[in-house]
Amino acid sequence: ITDFLHLGTDSAQEQPIFSTRAHVFQIDPNTKKNWVPTSKHAVTVSYFYDSTRNVYRIISLDGSKAIINSTITPNMTFTKTSQKFGQWADSRANTVYGLGFSSEHHLSKFAEKFQEFKEAARLAKEKSQEKMELTSTPSQESAGGDLQSPLTPESINGTDDERTPDVTQNSEPRPEPTQNALPFSHSSAISKHWEAELATLKGNNAKLTAALLESTANVKQWKQQLAAYQEEAERLHKRVTELECVSSQANAVHSHKTELNQTIQELEETLKVKEEEIERLKQEIDNARELQEQRDSLTQKLQEVEIRNKDLEGQLSDLEQRLEKSQNEQEAFRNNLKTLLEILDGKIFELTELRDNLAKLLERS
Repeated sequence: ITDFLHLGTDSAQEQPIFSTRAHVFQIDPNTKKNWVPTSKHAVTVSYFYDSTRNVYRIISLDGSKAIINSTITPNMTFTKTSQKFGQWADSRANTVYGLGFSSEHHLSKFAEKFQEFKEAARLAKEKSQEKMELTSTPSQESAGGDLQSPLTPESINGTDDERTPDVTQNSEPRPEPTQNALPFSHSSAISKHWEAELATLKGNNAKLTAALLESTANVKQWKQQLAAYQEEAERLHKRVTELECVSSQANAVHSHKTELNQTIQELEETLKVKEEEIERLKQEIDNARELQEQRDSLTQKLQEVEIRNKDLEGQLSDLEQRLEKSQNEQEAFRNNLKTLLEILDGKIFELTELRDNLAKLLERS
């Protein structure tokens, strides 16, 4: 509210330092996705500097109505979304502003000024904080622990480090598979890998589907805007023809005709920008179809891996049965060998006694 009051009362202290012409848009407050034009034609957009408050503002008027009144802060960022369109978010006004320029040069110039005045605003803020620290009394310093810091977007939303949750990894060691279970474990690992790939592709497919629906809705809206621009252009052409027929107001007609021709040229440039955007959306749709084909191919491979996994499970079960049977046979063989050894020990003992008896008989004889 104070910014709007200053817009009308501080004109003597606040002077424009850079001006250009552009079409003004604002983000739809309901959907937060679509652009809503706030000016029917290109208007003057200016940077203002308030020497009293040491702040920079972007102001644009459509007649007597202020359609842009944005104070530049160090946290703002101006983003170029195309060759002739740029945008920035204003947290104070709770909106996003967009500007459509007639050429890439005008857009680059505006972006350079935005960065320049943003840096100046940052330096001004730092100087103001230094002055406040220097003028603070010792009593204020001693009570500084009880004072609360001013609310800033960082203190409200938190810094990037504070907002990033800690992610812990499961460090439990993975048991090594036995020799008999190696084929099955390897196949299971492959199956899990493909399942993870499939889950990732499903997530990407859902995102692409949502983006595709959003792009389709945007294309429809842009087509409606294109139709509206074409109707406006036709109306302006008719108006030019009517004005040319009025010879009594030749000078006024000529100036009005020049303005209308400029508006028509700006509308045609806007149409070109929308057509380029439509081509980009078509390319995104083609990319989404290619990703869908890749997803189908990976699904088929996963099915083949699952079939192979079942075959390996059957082979493993057969090997386990054969191993169990072999172990039983070995156990029976050990028991028979043990019995044979016992019998052999008995025979050896008997032979030893017989030898001793024969030796005694030989001695006696």
